[in-house]
Amino acid sequence: MFNLSAPTPADCQGLLHPKAIEGMELFNAGHYFEAHEALEAAWRDNKTGPERDLYRAILQVGVVYLHITHQNYPGAIKVYHRSLKWLDLWPETCRGVAVGQLHRDVDAAIACLQALGPARMEDFDLSLLKPVQYTNSEKP
Repeated sequence: MFNLSAPTPADCQGLLHPKAIEGMELFNAGHYFEAHEALEAAWRDNKTGPERDLYRAILQVGVVYLHITHQNYPGAIKVYHRSLKWLDLWPETCRGVAVGQLHRDVDAAIACLQALGPARMEDFDLSLLKPVQYTNSEKP
């Protein structure tokens, strides 16, 4: 069962889980599978907090990018549509993560992918797979 309620301003305060930071670093290095594993660990470790859906949103974008790099058009489109239910929940920035920018970046990548279609995936410009922008400067 998914907890898909909109986060409160208080939900966007606080530190990111260390595994989420590791996951975003892996994501930004283009290691999308490993990023998925780290972000999933952060998600699973947080049993009830709303930020688990933030981690899930980032994780899903990483899976979209993984499918694109593996030339899996149907997988990229399917996971993109699934990712929207988590991306759409969050404000522009939450816990230092530029969620709005991540949403726009994956939207742009998918628009390009759809314009190419499955037969021309090899022509996809991988520079469209943008990193997650985040800061986690709060001290515990």
